[in-house]
Amino acid sequence: MTPGRLVLFSFRSILRNRMRSLLTSLGIIIGVCSVIVMVAVGAGSQAQIQKQIASMGTNLLMIMPPRGPREANRLTTADVAKLKAESSYAKAISGMVRGSFEVVGGNGYYTTSVQGVEPDYLVIKDWGVVSGDFFTDADLKTRRKVAVIGQTVATQLFGTDDPIGQNIRVRTTPFKIIGVLSKKGATGMGNDQDDVIMVPLDTAINRLARDRFLNDIEISVTNADLMTAAQTEVTTIMREAHRTGEGDTADFEIMNQSEIIATASQTTKTLTALLAAIASVSLIVGGIGIMNIMLVSVTERTREIGIRMAVGARKRDILFQFLSESVILSLLGGIIGILLAFGLCWGLSYFLKIPSEIDPVVVAAAAGFAAAVGIFFGFYPASKAAKLYPIDALRYE
Repeated sequence: MTPGRLVLFSFRSILRNRMRSLLTSLGIIIGVCSVIVMVAVGAGSQAQIQKQIASMGTNLLMIMPPRGPREANRLTTADVAKLKAESSYAKAISGMVRGSFEVVGGNGYYTTSVQGVEPDYLVIKDWGVVSGDFFTDADLKTRRKVAVIGQTVATQLFGTDDPIGQNIRVRTTPFKIIGVLSKKGATGMGNDQDDVIMVPLDTAINRLARDRFLNDIEISVTNADLMTAAQTEVTTIMREAHRTGEGDTADFEIMNQSEIIATASQTTKTLTALLAAIASVSLIVGGIGIMNIMLVSVTERTREIGIRMAVGARKRDILFQFLSESVILSLLGGIIGILLAFGLCWGLSYFLKIPSEIDPVVVAAAAGFAAAVGIFFGFYPASKAAKLYPIDALRYE
């Protein structure tokens, strides 16, 4: 029997019992759909997490005080100056002090985060201004009382009015608004990055901070491949600045953005693989369902098999016919499952805002696995049909 006629006969047999064929393929449909959706949601979540971590800054190293309750903060502007002078991997460096303050201006009162930073901070954060300007090194050295505000603050204090040139008061210190930051969005923790006011670091230390120590020092490394080398160099410079020996415990900690991204990505990949493995069980269950129905089909069509053998059909013709029916059932289930997965992923992204990224390789692998399930679980019923004796098959009622 030619392959074309074999496929034609198989389709006729499948369409003869449409509802049963659909129910037979249901396990494959659910399995393929589940695997694709699980992997797509995992990939989308991984991309979103990486994007949110990347929004913290570009190739970021963050030097922070130790987190122990008895550990003292010793980060100062002198450390920033030493890092700027000696670091060979840094593209931009900025110290920071921050606090939550009630700000007066425009429409009234508003509590927000006020950060004292340096001009390089925008380079580190890959940020910009949509109107006005950011403060300069000259503003920093002269301790000018100027501020650049985020869009959330601009909306809360000034509504639709232009805030450039307006005055606000933080504690008892007045600041003139010289710029509005571009929209940044939320962090991976859900914090609104646009709910911020930035002022020159030296102004913040002298006017707003309770002491001269920095909350952290942030560094943007020139290249992502140099993050480890840059961290080693920064550690050496900071130990030297704080006169800490190699065997002594450092009085600072360094957060490496690339390590955070790698850890988060690995965690997401592991969870996605686990969910995909669980979803794959549906494919096995679907394969068992196909095998059971094909066994029933062999029993129902015993006389048909006997007649075909009597008119010259060979055992391999019978084997290939039932095997092709099993494979076609699995493939049809796989195709329906793929289409359903695309629809579900679109619905999750559009209605529930759950990110998903469908990988064509996963789609192809799911379809291939569905066909393999059809071959594996269809072989036994097909082999049973091929081994029937023609006379016994013709006598079967």
